[in-house]
Amino acid sequence: MRLVSTKPVSQKPVCFMRSRRVAAGLAASLAIAASPLFGAAGAQAQGRPAARAPAELTIVNARTATLTAFEIATTGDQPRLVGKLTKPLAPGKSVKLKLNRPTGCSFFVLARFDDETDNDSESANLCGEKQIRLTD
Repeated sequence: MRLVSTKPVSQKPVCFMRSRRVAAGLAASLAIAASPLFGAAGAQAQGRPAARAPAELTIVNARTATLTAFEIATTGDQPRLVGKLTKPLAPGKSVKLKLNRPTGCSFFVLARFDDETDNDSESANLCGEKQIRLTD
């Protein structure tokens, strides 16, 4: 089983710099962008929106087995559950799953099926994703 991304292959960054004031602010924030701790602030200063996890995902069960459990949690020293499937998902069906205050981009994803197949991903990047498609 594998997780399949539906993100388009090529996405061009959108530039929002329309004034000299924004360009001057960009020059002042280059020092911040160089620091890995402030990478998201650097992306915003460069005119691109910071990548973030969605508040809602569509889970698609493209397998022939019923999805019995699905959980998404933050990674790190103190993981926190941000989304959980409340009832089984039949083959070929989909459901919208609301995420509870997702932070960061890297998440632990667990999918369990009634044919005793388990799939877990310890570092699934969900930033910019709107759908998780579960396949054989």
